Amino acid sequence: MTPMAAMFMSLSVQEYNGQVRFAVKVVPGASRTRVMGLLGDALKVGVAAAAEKGKANKAVIQLLAEVLDVSPKAITIISGMKNPHKHIAINGLSAERLREKLASYLP
Repeated sequence: MTPMAAMFMSLSVQEYNGQVRFAVKVVPGASRTRVMGLLGDALKVGVAAAAEKGKANKAVIQLLAEVLDVSPKAITIISGMKNPHKHIAINGLSAERLREKLASYLP
């Protein structure tokens, strides 16, 4: 197993109908908006926005768009709109490309 494969062993990523899907744990009201690492099989992100009126969800989408170099329109929260545990789908991104883009943000 390569070091990169070992690093992402706990991040659960699925490819489905031209999109990649994975879990995200969101920490709203964080000191700054950033990728924080892994939490179990989910990507942990902190957003400075509060968890009210969809502000944190919008911040998560914006952060992921910037980090993964995709349009915010390509990102959909498929479950967990009112929950810190979310499932994300991104159109037009492979699991391999997702891992490449996240490699520099994870230990």
